[in-house]
Amino acid sequence: MSYHTRQRNGFYPLDAVDKLEETTMDKVEAYMTKKIAAGKNNGCTLENAGVRREWGDMTIEQRSDFINATLCLMKAPSKAPKDQFPGARSRYDDFMAYHLTNAGSLHDTIGLFPAHKYFLLAYESALRNECGYKGYHPYMNYDRYTKDPKNSALFNGNATSMGGNGAPDPSYTGLRTSAGLIKTGGGGGCVTDGPFKDYMATVGPGSPVMNNVPKNPLSSGGGYNPRCMRRDINVNAALGATADKSYNLITKSKNINDFYNTLLTPPQNKSDPYNWGIHTSGHYISGGDPGGDPMVSPGDPIFYFHHAMLDRLWWIWQMQDPDTRLNAQVNLGGSGGASRKIDLKWLATDVVPVLEAHDGLGGHGGAFCHVYV
Repeated sequence: MSYHTRQRNGFYPLDAVDKLEETTMDKVEAYMTKKIAAGKNNGCTLENAGVRREWGDMTIEQRSDFINATLCLMKAPSKAPKDQFPGARSRYDDFMAYHLTNAGSLHDTIGLFPAHKYFLLAYESALRNECGYKGYHPYMNYDRYTKDPKNSALFNGNATSMGGNGAPDPSYTGLRTSAGLIKTGGGGGCVTDGPFKDYMATVGPGSPVMNNVPKNPLSSGGGYNPRCMRRDINVNAALGATADKSYNLITKSKNINDFYNTLLTPPQNKSDPYNWGIHTSGHYISGGDPGGDPMVSPGDPIFYFHHAMLDRLWWIWQMQDPDTRLNAQVNLGGSGGASRKIDLKWLATDVVPVLEAHDGLGGHGGAFCHVYV
């Protein structure tokens, strides 16, 4: 399905980022015309690119297909090395295990954007190639969850949601950040409704933010440690990632260092009680365990929705000036620079040069070929 076939949920009016994305497509078309003429698109075109949509814009059937593929991955056999990860019992667990032991290269300044782009692609490919999913991975538009996230299509706990809130846990009062306390949303306990109520996280924890998370039997965190998925669906976190903040991130970041710094640690603003930074906000819209643990956060499927949205914001920023921004790398630290390669080991067979993962429309021989609508 071409990106030209837009599929919107009329319940949500277009926000500032949605409108910017629509006007940016003229730049994307001009960029791709030039790229195709130069023979550098590797077979990727706007007509055959995978289309990643917001969860609320997907049909009920599309949501059900995605959920079934996720449940399939949670039952498929693990491919992670058993000597390192005896706790990984499924293909789904493999991604949590990789993130646990490679968090450094995934999160440093060079790797944060491209390594997670490849990580997301590997996960999407597993859903498609190993579990028969026909679509592409959805994203979560944070702004849609700034009013009533618990009753949203993503979190309302019905059969076509990604599960509901955790049960109330009075011992959980919120998450302390450098910008202050993200107060609890009233959850924190086990998820008890929706398609993933019976799912058990297996590896970790790595760096838990919740109380009473059982310790892993192995110091590495790779041992078998079954526990329920806990969540705290939190409007206070979502308010740190409103559309105006995402719009300002894209339009006011004149270089990649500004984009990176604002995303992670925005300038102090005492008049803003929700100044957590978009990256932090996105993670703690659902939080909990394993989702709120930065080492094993892929244990909650919402992790991929969050990182798809981050990838969307990065992509829109790049496409404002693709000739100069496509290969722009954060130079605030991190090793390897342009020579780094991304090796996802048991998750994907290809070792990808880092700059190939900057190119969402033709990178790595056309393996990266997506648009966001």
